[in-house]
Amino acid sequence: CGGSASGKTTVATRIIEALDVPWVVLLSMDSFYKVLDEGQQALAARSDYNFDHPDAFDFELLISVLRKLKKGKSVKVPVYDFTTHSRRREWKTVYGANVIVFEGILAFANKELLKLLDMKVFVDTDSDIRLVRRLQRDIMERGRDIVGVIKQYNQFVKPAFEQYIEPTVQVADIVVPRGGENFVALDLIVQHVHSQLEKLRSLLPRCRAALASAHQGQPLPKTLSVLENTPQVRGMHTIIRNKDTTRDEFIFYSKRLMRLLIEHALSFLPLKSVTVETPQGTTYEGKRFHRQRITGVSILRAGETMEQALTAVCKDIRLGKILIQTNHDTGEPELHYLRLPKEISEDYVILMDSTVSTGAAAMMAVRVLLDHDVQEDRIFLLSLLMAEMGVHSVAYAFPRVRIITTAVDKRINEEFHIIPGIGNFGDRYFGTDGPSAWCESDGMDC
Repeated sequence: CGGSASGKTTVATRIIEALDVPWVVLLSMDSFYKVLDEGQQALAARSDYNFDHPDAFDFELLISVLRKLKKGKSVKVPVYDFTTHSRRREWKTVYGANVIVFEGILAFANKELLKLLDMKVFVDTDSDIRLVRRLQRDIMERGRDIVGVIKQYNQFVKPAFEQYIEPTVQVADIVVPRGGENFVALDLIVQHVHSQLEKLRSLLPRCRAALASAHQGQPLPKTLSVLENTPQVRGMHTIIRNKDTTRDEFIFYSKRLMRLLIEHALSFLPLKSVTVETPQGTTYEGKRFHRQRITGVSILRAGETMEQALTAVCKDIRLGKILIQTNHDTGEPELHYLRLPKEISEDYVILMDSTVSTGAAAMMAVRVLLDHDVQEDRIFLLSLLMAEMGVHSVAYAFPRVRIITTAVDKRINEEFHIIPGIGNFGDRYFGTDGPSAWCESDGMDC
């Protein structure tokens, strides 16, 4: 928090740079100005609208967005155009992160909003410096004239600061004089955030151990379907599990298994009875998929290998991609890339990954789909090989997701690799050597 042009964004940016951790989100209060009606638009054009009053902000939307971000959900954030005093048509999608940095002139002015803030920083900058900065910004960046800027400052900005902003310094945990130039204060903030992250990371080993043992000996969930273990299927598993199998053979028999797996998965789609006329003039009572679209989503990079088999049996299918990698410092899965087709919410989604051990990447991918309003019972998770732990984890978190695989292995080792397993599927398929930085979605689930 801090007055207009106090350097809040500079402080926030420098904190993010100094943190040097993945997955930090910067959320600005400027995105949450209310939509103005025609009368308010006319006032704004004459510099007679008070943008520094609490009533100018949509606190209800802001609090809802911040709550969702803190739960790790994706949110739609409005984009505000300061030249036209309106929200743009396109909103941006923001995902929950390890650290959320929120900044705004009235960041401490709402009691419900204050409850969501773990650390409160007030940026205290001299009023003359703030006025000069505001003049430069509004004239150069927002197309305002000097008379209008000064009028607005004297009429609204200065009184609002004295009435609504300056008093909130009392609730701050840290006051930062001189803004972004106060490197001592910035270091203290960064150290505190790192200490809080370390406390969370220290819980991970215990959480994983509990996860690994939680479902031992439990029957497999009813949402799981395993391809029948015919001599043909077992023969192909023998080939791809063999460490001495050549890459060409590994690819060939993996593709055969993928085709069988996808054909098996399609049998669970809802079909309706239809009657068609044959070329001989007689009727045939058959089945047809009932109009909804199917979308395939691969968890990169190894899940992408299943796309060819899917497109071979599903005509005109749409494809999306999700990149989830394990952070080797924290052990946490992290979303790095997302591309989903438009209007996916009504589709049946076939989510593809080569192997699933702990289920961490699969659960994050399912969570992303749910955040895009895909119905849980319309998500099919497909994998060539799964560990019992991963099956139980996914089924416990998402009991309506259908889980489909060609085999389930009982154990994982201390490194969370499936035993007996298949090795690093991505490395074997793509011919890459050594430890892979993609292991969360390559079948190793580190």
